[in-house]
Formats: sequence, C-alpha cells, structure tokens
Amino acid sequence: MKREERTLFAWCLYDWGNSAFTTLVVTFIYSTYFSQALAPTPEAGTVLWSRAMGLSALAIALLSPFLGAVADRGGHRRRTLAIATLLCIACTAGLTFVAPGHSFSILLALTLFVGANTAYEIGIVFYNAYLPELAPPERSGRVSGYGWGLGYVGGILCLLLALILLVGNAPLLGLPREAGLHVRATNLLTALWFLLFTLPFLFLAPPEQQSPQPVTVATAAGDLAATFRSLREFRQVVRFLLAHLIYNDGLITIFAFGGIYAAGTFGMTIAEVVFFGIALNMAAGIGAFLFGHLEDAIGSKPTIRLTLVGLTIATTIAAIAPNRLWLWLAGLVLGLFVGPNQSASRAFMGRLTPASHRAQFFGFFTLSGKITSFLGPILLGSATAFFHSQRAGIATIIPFFVLGGILLLTVQETPPSQGDPAETFAPAD
Repeated sequence: MKREERTLFAWCLYDWGNSAFTTLVVTFIYSTYFSQALAPTPEAGTVLWSRAMGLSALAIALLSPFLGAVADRGGHRRRTLAIATLLCIACTAGLTFVAPGHSFSILLALTLFVGANTAYEIGIVFYNAYLPELAPPERSGRVSGYGWGLGYVGGILCLLLALILLVGNAPLLGLPREAGLHVRATNLLTALWFLLFTLPFLFLAPPEQQSPQPVTVATAAGDLAATFRSLREFRQVVRFLLAHLIYNDGLITIFAFGGIYAAGTFGMTIAEVVFFGIALNMAAGIGAFLFGHLEDAIGSKPTIRLTLVGLTIATTIAAIAPNRLWLWLAGLVLGLFVGPNQSASRAFMGRLTPASHRAQFFGFFTLSGKITSFLGPILLGSATAFFHSQRAGIATIIPFFVLGGILLLTVQETPPSQGDPAETFAPAD
C-alpha cells in the first residue's frame, strides 16, 4: 500500500475511533446514565445536560477559529489535533471514576464532559481540514462518506463491545452494578478505543505544505481578523455557513438527547438504548456509504437538501411516536440521513474552501456548527421543563432543519478557483 493510501486509510480510521465518543458518551450510554442515575430526576438531567452541551458549544465557537488561525500560520495542525485528541481521551476516562451519591458528583461529571466535548470538537476542526488535501474535489464526496461510514461502523462495534463486556444482561466482565460501575466503565472502554484507532493518523498526517511562521496571540488574531474581513468576498461560503449554523443545531441536539428521550419517554433500559443505538448507527453507516457516491453524481447541495427533508420527517415521527415501534422507525430513518448530511456538509465545505486557509475555514465551519448550538439544547430543555414533556422538547428540533434547508437554497456550489479569489487573504504582519 502506498504512503498516500495508508494516510487516507488512517484518516478514515480516525473517524472509526473518535465516533465511539459521540456514540457512547454523548448520545446513548453516558448521557442516559447521567439523566437516570446522577441527576435528581430524568427531567432535571435533561436540563443539566442541555446546559453542559450549551457551555461546551460556546467554548468551541470561541476557540475553534482562533486555533485554526494559529495552525495555519504556525504549521501546528498535527500537534494541535494530537493535543485535542488526547485531552478528550483523558477527560472521557475520568468520567469512569465519578460515582453518584457525592455532593460534587454532578458538577465534576459535567465539568469533565464539557472538557471532553470541547476538545473533541476542536480536534475535528483540524481533522476535517485534511480532507481537501487527501482527496481531489471529484472524489471528496465518497472519501468523506467512507470516513463517516467507517465512523458509524466503529461506533456500532464499540457499542457491541460495551453490551457484551459491560452492560448486557450477562456481561463477560461482570463488574459490580452498585453505583453503576458497569455503566461508567464504558467511558474507559471509549477512551481506549479512541486512543487505539486515532494514533495511526496522528503519526501519518501529511506535513505542512507551507513553512511555519512565527506565531503569537497577536498575529493569530490578526490573521483571524483578516479572514473575517475577507469573508464577504466568499459569499457562497458565508451563505453555506449560515445554513449550516441552523441545521447543524438540530443534529447536535438529536445526538445529545436521543438516548435520554428513549429512556425517559419510552422507558428503555441502558441495554435497550444500546440496541437502539446499534440499529441507528447501522442505518447511518449504510446511508453515509451510499450517499457518498450519490453526492459525487448529483452534487453536495442537492444531497444536503434531500437529507434535511428526511431528518424533518424522522424527527416529527419521533416527537409523536405512540410506542416504541414508531420510535424505532423514526430512529432508523433518522440514521439513514444523519450520516450523509454530515458527510456532504464536510465535502461541500472542502469544495468551497481556499487551500491556503483550510484550517481557518474549517474553524469557521465548526464555528457555524457551534456558535448558536447552545440554542437547540436550551430550547429543548426549556420546552421539556415548561411542558413537563420530553416530546415537546424533541419537537423544538424540527424548525432547525426546515429553516436551514430554506437558507441552503441560496447557496451556489462554486469552488474558490471559479469564484472568489483565494488571493484575497493576506497574512497579517
């Protein structure tokens, strides 16, 4: 296997490894455990989790563009990716040792989660920025889809391991169930999985294409300010970032509260939530693989629009589902369109991005996915508290997909070489 092929495989393998965090910690196992075992009530857990998600989203929004500017000027993409990855792994492992019943348990658990989630998303900024460098525009859709698809497969396998080893009816390890140790140990499994499968890319990531320049807070801030000023020259990028800002809020909220909703409204146990998560991730992986080829054929924008229609329908079904069968149907439809939406969005951004400022632009991509992402969790938590119903909270997600789809209609799929000039960007002195 050539070095370029090994690097591309390692890049996809990073998705395989890091998906364990979003699957086990954010969406299905730990978030459910927190709301059921650590928080006073499931409703209170929903509200507290929404605030933690909102706080980490704010931190990500503030940090990601600035760190992207540092990486572009100083040539520190791989180093920053490694630091963010290892910090997420350390905080995730720490969640294993936070037991219920102590006055500090809730605060410590939420602090570690905020740290892990913030580090995870910052790492994604630099990971995504490698896509245009590793895949030409005509193949970026399927390569991005392969990465997302492998990510969902990795999430499924890690969920299966958690079920077999730790949280099933007859787990192989047989850890004590007092204080939920068998559930908390899934965080340690996640951390080890994350570490094992992300190391290859941390070693094989391509070297910087330009010579590092001296970097200080002032110079990075100057580069970031210049990029902000020049964004108006990249009108299609700005329009896409605005659309992504809206519809990605809906996705973030679904990821954060899917397991909580299944357990709180439909009475699913942790093991049943894991099975639900496995099925949803299988659908997402299939969708990401299939839609990657479709995207290269019809374009990123039509693919994103199609997925937003599917996500709107699936979320509506979930909000009004009368029983578990309908929830399962909603989950499978949701999974089928979640993976392609994220994959196509990443590939679309890569096609619109000037090569000389990829880390900064993917920082803005992450910023657009996070700067208002506290709104989704907070609206969901507020609606849940006001109506005393998690169904009302889930229903608040639907407008994000609808409005994001409307804004997407204004975007033209024009790469920078055919539209706005990359030369507009000049490093700050």
